Amino acid sequence: MNLVIIKYNAGNIHSVRLALNRLGLEPQVTDDYQDIQNADRVIFPGVGEASSAMRFLIARKLDTLIPALDQPVLGICLGLQLMCRYSEENNTNCLNIFNADVLRFPPDQKVPHMGWNTISHLSGDLFKNIPERSYLYFVHSYYAAKCDQTVGQSDYILPFSAALQKDNFYAVQFHPEKSGMTGEKILKNFIEI
Repeated sequence: MNLVIIKYNAGNIHSVRLALNRLGLEPQVTDDYQDIQNADRVIFPGVGEASSAMRFLIARKLDTLIPALDQPVLGICLGLQLMCRYSEENNTNCLNIFNADVLRFPPDQKVPHMGWNTISHLSGDLFKNIPERSYLYFVHSYYAAKCDQTVGQSDYILPFSAALQKDNFYAVQFHPEKSGMTGEKILKNFIEI
């Protein structure tokens, strides 16, 4: 299987790669347009800031490539946020794959939301054999609002989209690569879609 991790100057690529290695996979890490377009599966990870990440994607024309991909694509953390319409983080227009806006948690509350939290209202292939109320690892100060494409939700201060799906696009706010056996199973489910 030709598995690509998109490189775009956002962190956590190394930990995603190691998680995939544990599943017996050797992904290619690249920002090359053709390599991404020709991959069997694409993972769009990220830890960082929305506007600088979008500038990097635009400079390499990946902002038009990613929404046009027809193979399974998995966004992780910032990857999920960039797949939404808009982010309040530095007033950033994003890739507009999902019908959700990314908002900042209320400033009078403790942010980032960091640590283990449960997910619920699970549906779709990504969560095959994943029990309701499973614990996963989160680190984020912004969240995707719930929408008609929400396939998993969590609650920190308020309910938010912990996972989104539209056609061949999947995205999770949590870090499956840091979420133990449950996260590993979610990555395996994605690979098997």
